Amino acid sequence: MTKNALIPALTPDGNLSKYLARIRSFPMLGQDEEYMLAKAWSDRDDVEAAHKLVTSHLRLVAKIAMGYRGYGLPLSDLISEGNIGMMHAVKKFDAERGFRLATYAMWWIKASIQEYILRSWSLVKIGTTAAQKKLFFNLRRLKGKIDAIDGGDLKPDQVTYIADTLEVSESDVVSMNQRMSGGDKSLNSPMASDLDGGGEWQDWIEDERENQEVEFAEKEEFEAQYSVVKEALKSLNNREQRIIHARRLTEPALTLEELSEEFSVSRERIRQIEVRAFEKLSEAVKTKSAELNLLPLSS
Repeated sequence: MTKNALIPALTPDGNLSKYLARIRSFPMLGQDEEYMLAKAWSDRDDVEAAHKLVTSHLRLVAKIAMGYRGYGLPLSDLISEGNIGMMHAVKKFDAERGFRLATYAMWWIKASIQEYILRSWSLVKIGTTAAQKKLFFNLRRLKGKIDAIDGGDLKPDQVTYIADTLEVSESDVVSMNQRMSGGDKSLNSPMASDLDGGGEWQDWIEDERENQEVEFAEKEEFEAQYSVVKEALKSLNNREQRIIHARRLTEPALTLEELSEEFSVSRERIRQIEVRAFEKLSEAVKTKSAELNLLPLSS
């Protein structure tokens, strides 16, 4: 829409009262007029019609944006994001469905504002699923309802109440509450001077993962041993390979009864073949491992 520049904007240091007075100058639309403007936009790409649809709903955007002031972000940014959502709503609006634009636009406005809050509220992405987003935007309201201490840990019964109300797990409630209470901290922030060694927070972060050199060596060893076993299996005939796979290399392993039915022999015969085949396989593995100077496989 080339008319976007004509939409008033609330700057960070702007006056909210002046902005609200300015957007009130745009007339509200009746249902018939709204329908005709929507058809003009959808059928003929009439930019002027789209502009009127957007500006007539700027008061709705401002009202919705004010409901999200508790997240510590500039109201001007919330309104701007809501206006973007309003523009998307106009682009997608289908007047033939019979409902008003405001009803449809509310979802787009809220979605745009909420996505902005989730992007800006924390450096760490805090809401990745629909359930987490629902928890993020309702946790404070529910905490206020049950008089939970803001910034403190929740009691077990409070966690259960919130989890049941929002249909999320209790662990998600605890995690989200801790993240919203703690906020972001720089890893370069200096630690308290009375702590041994001082330094920055990042100096005290321990990497609990396996040493990369050891991990790489173990991976190479495993791949080599796997290759040896795969090659050793070729020393067995088809029936022996099938029984070894079914009894030793498959989870869950097949029973002797199942294999006896498959090969039409007794269970004892299957057991004998398995024992003999495993001995042959073990010997072949030892020989090949010795040739490659590999550690023996654990039993």
